[in-house]
Amino acid sequence: MLSTLRAGWTRGLERSSARLGRFYLKSLMMIFLVSGIPGLVTGALVYEIAGGRMESELLQQHYKQIEQRSRTIDDQLGNLELLLSHWAFDNKFGSGLYGLDFVRSFETTNDLTKTLFVMQGSNAMVKKAELYVSGGRKPVLFNPEYSSLGEEASSEVYEPLLRGPSETFWTQWAFDPDRPQDKDLALVHRIPGGSLQPFGVLVFRFSGEKFANLLQTMAPYDGGETLLMNPSGSLYVSANGSASDSPFVQALREKVEAAGQPQGSFFLEWKGITYTASYGSLSRIADDWLYVSASPISNITSPVVVISKAIILVSLAALAVAAVLAWLASRKIYSPVRRLVSLLGAPDEGGGRQDEFALIERRWRNLHEVSLELNTKLAEQLPQIKESFLHQLLQGYLYAYSEEDLLRRMKQLKWELAERRLIVLYVQLIGIGAQEGRFREGDEGLVTFAAVNMIGELAGHRFEQSSTVNFHDLTAGLLVVVPDGDDYKSALQAFGEELTQSVNRILNMRVAVAVSRPVSRVSDVPHAFERAKQAVSYRNFAGDNQIIDMEEIFAGGDPEGEPRYPFTLERELVQALRTGQEQEAEQLLEAFLAALAGDGAKECDVQQGMLLLLGNVQHAILVSGIQPSRLFQGENLYEQLSGIREPRRMLAWFRKKVIRPFQTELASRSDAQVKRMIEQAMIYLQNNYMRDISLDNCAEHAGCNPFFLSKAFKQVTGKNFIDYLTELRTDKAKELLRETELKINDVAERVGYQHSYFNRIFKKMEGMTPTRYRELSRGG
Repeated sequence: MLSTLRAGWTRGLERSSARLGRFYLKSLMMIFLVSGIPGLVTGALVYEIAGGRMESELLQQHYKQIEQRSRTIDDQLGNLELLLSHWAFDNKFGSGLYGLDFVRSFETTNDLTKTLFVMQGSNAMVKKAELYVSGGRKPVLFNPEYSSLGEEASSEVYEPLLRGPSETFWTQWAFDPDRPQDKDLALVHRIPGGSLQPFGVLVFRFSGEKFANLLQTMAPYDGGETLLMNPSGSLYVSANGSASDSPFVQALREKVEAAGQPQGSFFLEWKGITYTASYGSLSRIADDWLYVSASPISNITSPVVVISKAIILVSLAALAVAAVLAWLASRKIYSPVRRLVSLLGAPDEGGGRQDEFALIERRWRNLHEVSLELNTKLAEQLPQIKESFLHQLLQGYLYAYSEEDLLRRMKQLKWELAERRLIVLYVQLIGIGAQEGRFREGDEGLVTFAAVNMIGELAGHRFEQSSTVNFHDLTAGLLVVVPDGDDYKSALQAFGEELTQSVNRILNMRVAVAVSRPVSRVSDVPHAFERAKQAVSYRNFAGDNQIIDMEEIFAGGDPEGEPRYPFTLERELVQALRTGQEQEAEQLLEAFLAALAGDGAKECDVQQGMLLLLGNVQHAILVSGIQPSRLFQGENLYEQLSGIREPRRMLAWFRKKVIRPFQTELASRSDAQVKRMIEQAMIYLQNNYMRDISLDNCAEHAGCNPFFLSKAFKQVTGKNFIDYLTELRTDKAKELLRETELKINDVAERVGYQHSYFNRIFKKMEGMTPTRYRELSRGG
């Protein structure tokens, strides 16, 4: 055996050397020499400790397993009790079954049979689901199909179940009177549920084999015995089919009774075999069941015995044990080197013959090169990261950060802020969609992208540190860092002029640039940005390129005085809208905006004036009986108008969003009024066609002038007034000719014509005289 172990050790050593390297081999040999002698002592101590505590530990473990599995069985039995109780309180098994003729009530009988089949299939252990109904004409049993019982079978088998110990109970019962020794475990519930006068029972009869299999799950090992019984002895189930009076079962019961505890575990010596037994109780309805599970301890201890023998053999083979311990210790000591090799991913190119530290050094050099490459890529991505951070900073999303946190973030992004100040520039592009421009509506993102590239390039030449932010709506932000004490104004002025010229030349658009006051704290940058955005609104609305310095914007007061609002043009515009004069309203709108934007008006003044006009127009719409929220489909017109900064786009937006929807609604309402007027005129004609009626009479009745009535009549009916009246009179004349014996003269008078004129009109309309029409109509 020693030679076999030595050969195995040698092969393992060679494999370890090939796999783990030369450094590991040296460490292993050293540890082998150190650990040889202490190994013998360690092996003896391990065997002694394991052998002394083995049985008590295994007994406790066996008890825990049995207790856990008993709870599982307890839950399954509890579920069966709840299931049967649920059905017992169901209306199907209510008082309506008492005295019922199940032969005549075929549908009820069929439904009960189906229900019992469902109950029978609800749990694999249920062998039969039965319903017994007594009283009435004759006892009846559903098993689960309908059958009638004789008085003898009923009184012997099922009637005693009605007098059970409780409404729901477990029992072992002989359901076949011819075989009283064959008893089934059953769960019984009286029906109707909760009734003081039950007349039947629901019964779950369980398969003995499946219930024994359920008990067998409590035994963790093969062999032994598992029992389930109640204290009175009326219920007894064995997983192996042992009789209740067998010697082994009696020995187990005596041992449990002698313990005097509701649950516990013990050893039992029986015929030279040591059993470990665990017992406890299951709380069932109005009763506690005792379970006992006994298993041969040899089934439990056999794996430990094998391990103990192995320990003894290893202890005797001191060198082999020392080798194993040396191998374990060397792996422990070698683990930092192994983790480092694994962490660096160093390949074993020398087949185990090369020192691990040489591999680590080579891999470290490779990782250093990769690190340099990643730093290069990070430098390339830094502008995008800086722009994202700057966007959050300008918009105020970083308000929760302290000044120290912001400074640390700025430093990480390669900003140098020591003895420097920060200035924010807000750039706005003007003139998109102009006739002389190169871009149209919808190109805002493209134009802003081109402008931001120009801003970044020009700022990089003028300032030592700068970063741009693209807002994608014809606006951009620029953060500039300038040293304390430098003349930054001249540099900003030169930058603004160069940017203006570049945008004018390349993009063919105008530029407004607002410059904030310098700030020394990063947390003040969002406030400076907001002030710069506000300063842009003070640009000259009718002017060209502008550079606005916040330190000079209010210097010297406001020499131009208060802005003038064209009230007269507003009243004329609102009046034109009310009267449906769309073209005149659009012309007045252009004149209104021109007057509002004249004489050097500021952008904020023009926007406020247009917002005021929008409010007055909405008031006029509301006064005219139209709900603005419905007309404009809930859109926020004020928000949309506030985002437009150019006169031409303001006019186009006002026409599309305000004037045209209002005029369309007015036109549709006007058409409805005309239709109602023509309907009124037609009713008047139908009621007065026999009189001397004219266009003037009808127009006076409808409340309009004859010319408008004639035009509207043609528009609505497709016929002019005279043709409609002639057709109406002719149709009435034809009706009188067919259905009455009136003379032709009388018919003519009845429809408002003279006799001679009536004949000519009738022949013109129908192609025959009135007399001939009467003859043909009656002949047909």
